[in-house]
Amino acid sequence: MKFEHKTEAEARKEILELVAEYCDTYHNQKKAFREGDRISYASRVYDHEEMVNLVDSSLEFWLTSGRYTSSFEGKLADYLGVRYCSLVNSGSSANLTAFMTLTSPLLGERRVKRGDEVITVACGFPTTVAPVIQYGAVPVFVDVTIPQYNIDVDKLEAALSEKTKAVMIAHTLGNPFDLKAVKAFCHKHGLWLVEDNCDALGSQYAIEEDGELVNKFTGTIGDIGTSSFYPPHHMTMGEGGAVYTNNGLLNKIIRSIRDWGRDCACPSGRDNLCGHRFDKQYGELPLGYDHKYVYSHFGYNLKVTDMQAAIGCAQLKKIPSFVERRRHNFDRLRAGLKEAQDKLILPEPCPNSRPSWFGFLITCKEGVSRNQVVQYVESKGVQTRMLFAGNLTKHPCFDEMRAAKTGFRIVGQLANTDRIMRDTFWVGLYPGMTDEMIDYMAKVIREAVAVQTEHNDR
Repeated sequence: MKFEHKTEAEARKEILELVAEYCDTYHNQKKAFREGDRISYASRVYDHEEMVNLVDSSLEFWLTSGRYTSSFEGKLADYLGVRYCSLVNSGSSANLTAFMTLTSPLLGERRVKRGDEVITVACGFPTTVAPVIQYGAVPVFVDVTIPQYNIDVDKLEAALSEKTKAVMIAHTLGNPFDLKAVKAFCHKHGLWLVEDNCDALGSQYAIEEDGELVNKFTGTIGDIGTSSFYPPHHMTMGEGGAVYTNNGLLNKIIRSIRDWGRDCACPSGRDNLCGHRFDKQYGELPLGYDHKYVYSHFGYNLKVTDMQAAIGCAQLKKIPSFVERRRHNFDRLRAGLKEAQDKLILPEPCPNSRPSWFGFLITCKEGVSRNQVVQYVESKGVQTRMLFAGNLTKHPCFDEMRAAKTGFRIVGQLANTDRIMRDTFWVGLYPGMTDEMIDYMAKVIREAVAVQTEHNDR
């Protein structure tokens, strides 16, 4: 392939056409599922559009955030129905950005200070909680419910103290928590609400607005929402995440925290959009100090590359179909496990919600060993996962705090949290799964329970 007689546009077009042909020829060659084939809990679902976008971005060789990043931020905001969206390099970074935003001096009396408390749950992913601890605030852990696996809203008032400043919790595996109750609690006490939406992109909740129930996407009902685009999630760009809000001040802080903590809002490669780069006074700096190097927060560099964003732009088009397939897979698997409900607790959606399921949670009833069920299911080629930390406060990262009896607070007993740690596992529902794969998973799980029951009866 020679380009000496082609324009750059013609050469690029030829390259991208070849990339599409390559992807269609060597990737995503589907084969019929056979019993015993490995079924992972998650997998990427993509076509040549993602690969073409990736190569298109690489040919520009703009290695930081650029035009694809701006496009993705606008399109995700449009999809979710929010005013502002900022792309970051992971869901964990999204949670870090969201929490650190709440510590900004720009928020006045509502800012979270060291020693202030944030209500959350121990039954979840650690990076929902890690920023709170690392900053020096205090996580207050509340129990969850089964079979919804979300925060027990009846415990919220007991968790409240004069130091409480925020609630930061996740929608568990796509199942929304009780946003009506949590939102009302936060409004009543003047608390921030951060929705960790990393496992729930596309989930909806009917919230009352002006006397009517309105279906809104999770992540958009609180003050700040976060997403993850790690490969197992609802969509992927390899590594990546997003922070979104309808609050202009919060958005300004989010952008600052993400972009080194700088005060300047100019995007990469642009200078002096405000027209006042060299004529203002900041802090105790000299008058006219270059605004591009003025820092109003202690921030980070959490941006993505434009190549990641290019993949995300293609994935975002597929989100509606991904969400519908996940719902289909959930319904089919639940129907397939109906006859095992005497031995297993099956998941239930939160009232007033329409989940975009990330996974299918199963809790073993008394007399059924999760360990034995999981080992049998895994031996048949079906990948399983725990509900992340189970009880985060039991992990080695809490050893010093447990010993010192400081740094966190537990409200009441985390009885369901501990039960989930002992008895719960989940299997995937990703949109690349076929009905044959779902039916096989149901069959294997039923067999696992039956084999164990037969063994116990001997």
